[in-house]
Amino acid sequence: MISSVLALGLHGIAASLCQNACSDKECTAPKISNQHNAGVSTLEPTFFKMAEVDVNLDHVIPTTILPTYSAKLLVAFVSFVCFAHSYDGDFVFDDSEAIVNNKDLRAETPLGDLWQHDFWGSKLSSNTSHKSYRPLTVLTFRINYYLSGGFYPVSFHIVNILLHCSISVLMIDVFSILFGGLQYTSKGKRLNLAPKSSLLAALFFAVHPVHTECVAGIVGRADLLGALFFLLSFLGYCQAFRESNKEGTQFSTFWVLLSILLSAVAMLCKEQGITVLGFNAVFDALVIGKLNILEIIQKVRHKDKSLENIGWLKNGGLLFRMTLLFSGGATILYMRWRIMGTGPPAFTEVDNPASFADSIFVRAINYNYYYSLNAWLLLCPWWLCFDWSMGCIPLIKSVSDWRIIALAALWFCLIGLICQALCSEDSHKRRILTLGLGFLIIPFLPASNLFFRVGFVVAERVIYLPSIGYCVLLTYGFGILSKHTKKKVHYNVGKNLADQGDQTAAIRYYREAVRLNPKYVHAMNNLGNILKERNELQEAEELLSLAVQIQPDFAAAWMNLGIVQNSLRRFGEAERSYWTAIKYRRKYPDCYYNLGRLYADLNRPLDALNAWRNATFLKPEHTLAWNNMIILLDNTGNLAQAEAVGREALELIPHDHSIMFSLANVLGKSQKYKESEALFLKAIKANPSAASYHGNLAVLYHRWGNFNLAKKYYEVSLKLDPLAPGTKENYNLLKRKLEQLQTNSV
Repeated sequence: MISSVLALGLHGIAASLCQNACSDKECTAPKISNQHNAGVSTLEPTFFKMAEVDVNLDHVIPTTILPTYSAKLLVAFVSFVCFAHSYDGDFVFDDSEAIVNNKDLRAETPLGDLWQHDFWGSKLSSNTSHKSYRPLTVLTFRINYYLSGGFYPVSFHIVNILLHCSISVLMIDVFSILFGGLQYTSKGKRLNLAPKSSLLAALFFAVHPVHTECVAGIVGRADLLGALFFLLSFLGYCQAFRESNKEGTQFSTFWVLLSILLSAVAMLCKEQGITVLGFNAVFDALVIGKLNILEIIQKVRHKDKSLENIGWLKNGGLLFRMTLLFSGGATILYMRWRIMGTGPPAFTEVDNPASFADSIFVRAINYNYYYSLNAWLLLCPWWLCFDWSMGCIPLIKSVSDWRIIALAALWFCLIGLICQALCSEDSHKRRILTLGLGFLIIPFLPASNLFFRVGFVVAERVIYLPSIGYCVLLTYGFGILSKHTKKKVHYNVGKNLADQGDQTAAIRYYREAVRLNPKYVHAMNNLGNILKERNELQEAEELLSLAVQIQPDFAAAWMNLGIVQNSLRRFGEAERSYWTAIKYRRKYPDCYYNLGRLYADLNRPLDALNAWRNATFLKPEHTLAWNNMIILLDNTGNLAQAEAVGREALELIPHDHSIMFSLANVLGKSQKYKESEALFLKAIKANPSAASYHGNLAVLYHRWGNFNLAKKYYEVSLKLDPLAPGTKENYNLLKRKLEQLQTNSV
């Protein structure tokens, strides 16, 4: 009789460890939480709130979407109006030497001589030659001279103006790729996924005052032609990826080779043109190969074996294209070196004083100061000059010179942008910032004095191409500013009301925000999230589906859509939505958590454990993921693994009472009563109002034979939650046990 009562008592004790619910004969941990609230450590049911992400820049640019042809006409008109006034200028400054006094423009000079002379008409083999080899630019001057019947500057200026207009129009296509990515239709037509951003950036480029020297100065044609073929080479490289299949990106070797050929043409117009090969390589790795530099650095640092599985390392196509670019660049440079001769150009100290300084420190400081001046001219071009030599910029010879501040400001900004470009979890932001910095830095390298001495201090013409990168960063900054200062009033009011708990009023304002802007994906996401919480699942699904249709890379909306589909028991669709969210935001711990909940519902414990493990890897303090792993392992009888996971979690989150509670349950089942008791007491101290904590500690004492302490904690638990059926049953069993013991003793 005694043994049967004891067995019944242990049955009740076991049930109490299952969130005070009477069930099994064995002590079990609390059931896996049914909440979708990732990151909440309390046991109260709450709802998962929207996770804000950086959206496609076009959604926050406050401009009108124009058809492509209209946008190009607008840019052409604006660029023409800005620089048309220079049409009647004379031959000035370097124009005299490069054009008027250059015999290579005359009909009596054989065309073959153009390929043996430098930009100024001197023989490349001469010791006095500047080695500026630009035969194609000189050829255009010669054609100008022939068609106009002499040295009439109007025709020369008109060509420069038209070249700048053409380049500005071409920038629409270039910026659409930089901002919107590279996507083609099944028929091979490239899609412009960022029409507003590309138009705004092209307008910035078209009107930038720093282009005055290139457009108004006839010798600036070298930079204009170099930029034109630079862009054509880049666009040609993009054309190589028009086709794709399920196995990966396909590319056309023809277009890659044509791009290399166009880079050679760009270099024959201006030396900077060769740098397009470097930019193409960066674009290929980041956009086509989807290379995440920070992720690779972290894997190398931690000696992660998964580094071997990174796609771009196995991508033979990428390695082949890199080989083509490197080989093509090396061949072009070798031929250029052979043509110009092995000797460097001869410059004087007047041309570039810093390069003649004896101290490496002085050279480095002044070179960096020149970089900051170039950056300032892009940012604030109110003091332009055709010639910065002849001591215009005194050398910095001491760290006490106040101009050192300019260097610090430049590198502070650059390092900040580079960190954002590498460390951002938003792939869209990484692409824009990295490509913007690439366009800003790579074309400027030949003028940086890093590889060879140049014949000038500062020259506005050499930042014609780098200004493209500046326009990318400027447009991105403008978009971020617009996002934070010009959000719709109804959206802001709705968000504030939702944060205050007034969901009914918040719904009304969100609906108005969507009515005013039918493509306002953030308002749709927030509204769908509230409707999901109110169990209005059909409308929530419609809104979230529309949001991801408008903005396919909106990861938070994909995750919320998955939650709704899971609630509707459409598990296959929910799984696809979760994986789509992870595709667009690879480091998404909350989505992995919800994916694990889905797999747990589908009775796929291994998949659930893997998903939760990913969540804790990306976010080590993800309490719910840790708890669910412990509980799932406990419920499937893997007590040793559950204990190991619990201890690992407690090392990372030592003060989390819910993890203490879960681990204490596991230790109690493993008969490690003393350690289990200590964890229960710590959990109760951290959260004394949790009835289940007191109830499960009472169960532990009940099993352990400490009946008086068990009675005490049962009573505390029932006082906190009088309706808990498991606790009441266990308490009644204990009282009968105590009465029996008292009777036996008598």
